[in-house]
Amino acid sequence: MTAPFVCACGRCAACAAGDQQVCERQTQPGFTHWGSFAEYVTVEHAEVNLVRLPEETTFAAGAGLGCRVATAFRAVTAQGRVAPGEWVAVHGCGGVGLAAVAVAAVAGARVVAVDVSPTALDLAAELGAAVCVDASAVDPVTAVVEATGGGAHVSLDTLGSPATCAASVRCLRRRGRHVQVGLLPSDPPVPMGRVVAYELALLGSHGMPAHAYPELIALVAAGVLRPELAITATIGLDAVPAALTAMGAAPGSGVTIITPSG
Repeated sequence: MTAPFVCACGRCAACAAGDQQVCERQTQPGFTHWGSFAEYVTVEHAEVNLVRLPEETTFAAGAGLGCRVATAFRAVTAQGRVAPGEWVAVHGCGGVGLAAVAVAAVAGARVVAVDVSPTALDLAAELGAAVCVDASAVDPVTAVVEATGGGAHVSLDTLGSPATCAASVRCLRRRGRHVQVGLLPSDPPVPMGRVVAYELALLGSHGMPAHAYPELIALVAAGVLRPELAITATIGLDAVPAALTAMGAAPGSGVTIITPSG
């Protein structure tokens, strides 16, 4: 089993419309109730929040489906409406960003991955990125526009910073689509002049409801989408405190999963 990171009430107007990811009374594991750094987890309103995985799903493949892969999947397919042959830029190649690279590539898009970590960019290339841009070495907007022949059709900010948000908007071609996935620390200035002049669409993306999982699960079950390829470390519950502390000191690359047995 897995569950979305946005747990819905199943009763509000948003839930009635099938938009449980923006539930008016939503709860989130690790924020409003106990999260999944445990052997057992309680999920309320299970009828709208639990997703059954196929028996053959490996722990490594299933571990990312509750947040990073599901979030990226909906951002790329439902919000970004990525089509085969389109250019997609992904700004920030952490867990969600790497998943977005993989999903966009599976959708038939040509992907430009943007990050400041060479290791993260190497992972992005392995997951299907056609072009990798080191934002610490070159201007990412110029690099994306040049690589795509005029700008990306769809661009995602999966990191969530004023710099990546602005770069994501500015690297789009006319009538392009920006999808904001990463949570921003404040209300950043957005280049609205470019939005107006290029008739850009600005879209938010906030997880994925449980009822939307079957398409994603089918791709994973078929081996078309492989969430486990981004995993670079597996640790036990006793190693979690040190791992969380290390995240604040020096960002790593790839994804770490936690198993009760280590």
